[in-house]
Amino acid sequence: MKRLFRETMNVRLWSFVNVFLLWIVRPSILEVNENRCEIVIPLNWITRRRDIHAMYFGTLSMGADMAGGLIAFRLMQRQKVNVSFIFKDFKAEFLKRAEGDVHFANEDGPVIQELLRRALASGEREEAKVHVTATVPKKLGGEPVARFELTLSLKRR
Repeated sequence: MKRLFRETMNVRLWSFVNVFLLWIVRPSILEVNENRCEIVIPLNWITRRRDIHAMYFGTLSMGADMAGGLIAFRLMQRQKVNVSFIFKDFKAEFLKRAEGDVHFANEDGPVIQELLRRALASGEREEAKVHVTATVPKKLGGEPVARFELTLSLKRR
């Protein structure tokens, strides 16, 4: 799948300034729209554990964080609204070793859109569960190596 150059560069520039560790792992955006987001983080000498040659769980967590929040981030930019957003909790289920480039997919765009509508309407902090699935297509096809559940929390500033 082709990487989206402009979106990838925007995220990398933002991460260089705000979350330098994310910049170091070199994520690329494969798809991002109102309904779905898919990013990939390469398995390389920075992102893998040397002893098992699989991606470090901290890197997997960063990928889930990025895939889980990118739709909300883009919606807020597009609508030009000032909203504070954080992840309230984070649950992970690691199923297999991630022994290749890992793709993180979030298909909860409609949930995030509704969450943003609720947060803007109420002015209060609103929350919703966002699910991210990690796969290694070159090794395992569509079989997940990890599943993540993050509680996204938004509040209008």
